[in-house]
Amino acid sequence: METKEIKLDDLRPADGAVRKTKRVGRGMSSGHGKTSTRGHRGEGQRSGNSRKVGFEGGQMPAYRKLPKLKGFKLINTIVYAELNVSDIEKMDEKVIDINMLKEKGLFSQKYQELRVLGNGEIKRKVTIKARHFTKSAKEKIEAAGGKAELA
Repeated sequence: METKEIKLDDLRPADGAVRKTKRVGRGMSSGHGKTSTRGHRGEGQRSGNSRKVGFEGGQMPAYRKLPKLKGFKLINTIVYAELNVSDIEKMDEKVIDINMLKEKGLFSQKYQELRVLGNGEIKRKVTIKARHFTKSAKEKIEAAGGKAELA
């Protein structure tokens, strides 16, 4: 198959891409005479018309109705699942981490990391892998003979 060399004098817009300009005010027979497509009376019919951006005909505009946003939201924030020592005592597992808790359905998939809090008591030996332990939680787990590993 032969390819034709493109020259500047061969270039033209695609069919239907270019329309004739609307010539207004050139007599009644043109279809755009008399009011020149501006309609009868009113603000938009007058010359020099320019409305403010966001103008809504005199009603309270949306940008004034809606409350102002305060602060900002950080991107790349970590969503922590919080687990108390008392909740760990109720579980049967020897090793606990965020993935195991998600698989059991205790936490939804939106949680990315695990934080262990020190509320309650623990008496059994267990290994916990988490992103953060409170001071009291770490002490209680290690006093029971378990391990608190940072993941």
